[in-house]
Amino acid sequence: MPKLVLPHCQPAKYPSGMSPARFASTIQMDSAEGCSIALLGMPDDLGVRLNNGRPGAKEGPRAIRDALSKYGVAEQYLCDMPRVFDAGDVMPAEGDNAYALDQTHERVSAAAEQLARNGMLVIGLGGGHDLTYALARGVWRAHEPRAMPGIYFDAHLDVRETPGSGMSFRRLIEEGIAGSLRIIGFNPLVNQREHAEWFFSRGCTIAPIGADPLGGIDTNGGFVSVDIDAIDMSAAPGVSAPNPAGLNPRVVAAALEQFGQFYNLRCLDFMELSPPHDEGCRTARLVAHLLLSFLRGFGLRAPLKSP
Repeated sequence: MPKLVLPHCQPAKYPSGMSPARFASTIQMDSAEGCSIALLGMPDDLGVRLNNGRPGAKEGPRAIRDALSKYGVAEQYLCDMPRVFDAGDVMPAEGDNAYALDQTHERVSAAAEQLARNGMLVIGLGGGHDLTYALARGVWRAHEPRAMPGIYFDAHLDVRETPGSGMSFRRLIEEGIAGSLRIIGFNPLVNQREHAEWFFSRGCTIAPIGADPLGGIDTNGGFVSVDIDAIDMSAAPGVSAPNPAGLNPRVVAAALEQFGQFYNLRCLDFMELSPPHDEGCRTARLVAHLLLSFLRGFGLRAPLKSP
């Protein structure tokens, strides 16, 4: 595979002196040869600011890479981890308005489409949750016209009409990119009635509380999005909107391992990590754990080695 050159992208940066025992030391940045997974950083939180949220998510991709450099081994028991290419960061367009947000979305979509056309599952590192729309749109363009089923972990429905971090899933449904949606971690206390009514009127569903969150889900050829604010703030304080009664991180990690092992996804993302609010880098380390849980599941698709 020739070297991939993505427009508006800057190379990824990892801390120097990383131990070769860490999984992050195996991530390829010069070539995507042999890689089935691509990472794509999206360091932008304009959407969060347009929705009057607390800024900081633009620093998410850097913090996730830093956490990966310190957590997770390259050689796991009974699992060959997949080969991963880091495509770098999509640089946001200049400006602080809806037009600038649209331009950034176009850049993300173009990069995601190119990676998907090269046969890789794209994992986005955000960034505001509006960028899920741009990421999934780009991947869909590489595989259209079939609409993709979508699953998202979130306290919020994110089906606002106005531009910003709360718009992704409305756009995905209205533009025919997502054929169905299911939310895991929905909090009725922080969602407007009109948004819930719109969501249900489109045939979208909420995972029942206390049930298997993946029960009955079909994600073949689909996407999964993880807004870190779906997780309880005791484990994930560094997010755009802290959640006082969110999901247990073990539940999310187990679900992601299952997604990696048993579901045919086209893209995945981790959004709304806000490092300026992340005490002791706890939330970034959790995101690294969740990402590695998915990759482990993906690696377990291969026949297990004997001990």
